[in-house]
Amino acid sequence: MTGFQAPERHAQLLAYAQSLNPPSGWKIEVSGDEIIMMAGPSVIHQRNLLIVRRQFDANCPDGLMPSENTDLASPHTGKLRNPDLTYIPLDTVELGGDQVPAELAVIAVEIVSPSNPENDLVGKVRDYPQMAIPLYLVIDPREGTLILHSEPGGGTYRRHWTGKFGDAVPIPAPFSFELATAELLRYPG
Repeated sequence: MTGFQAPERHAQLLAYAQSLNPPSGWKIEVSGDEIIMMAGPSVIHQRNLLIVRRQFDANCPDGLMPSENTDLASPHTGKLRNPDLTYIPLDTVELGGDQVPAELAVIAVEIVSPSNPENDLVGKVRDYPQMAIPLYLVIDPREGTLILHSEPGGGTYRRHWTGKFGDAVPIPAPFSFELATAELLRYPG
C-alpha cells in the first residue's frame, strides 16, 4: 500500500497489534496495513549484533542509551517497528510505556533475517525515513554486505553507503567513528 492512512485507522491497527500475545521469542511490527510477526534471531545474528553494539557503545555520546528490540511507534505514519538495536535519549524512560516515539531514535540497526529479508531490505528502508529515523544501518549476513542509509527527506533516505564485511563503515555524528566489520559472520549455506 502506498500513501498514508487516516490517523484513526493507524491507532486501531496499532492497538490491535499491541493486544496480540505472541509466543516467547517472537516480535510484532506494523507497517501500513500489515502486521508482521517474526521469530527470534539465530546465534549468528546475536553474535553479529554484539560485535556492532560494543562499537556503538564505545562511541555513544552522553545522553543516549542503547536499546534492543524496542518498539518505535510513529502513529502519524501508521508504523510500529522493532529494530534489533537503536539508540534513544536517556530521558526517554521518563515517558513510560512500552513504546518510544520513533522520531527520538538516533539510529536503527538491523541484522537481515534469512527467513524474511524483504522486511529489512525493502519495508524498513521505506518505513524508517518516514518515521524520521536519521540513520539506518543494514547488516546482511546472507550476502556479507552492509548499507548505511542517511539524510532522510521527502519520505526516503537521500544518501546510501554500501560495503562488504571487512570494510569500515563511516558512522556519522552523533557517534562519529568507523565501524569495524571484519569479525562479522555470514550465515552458513
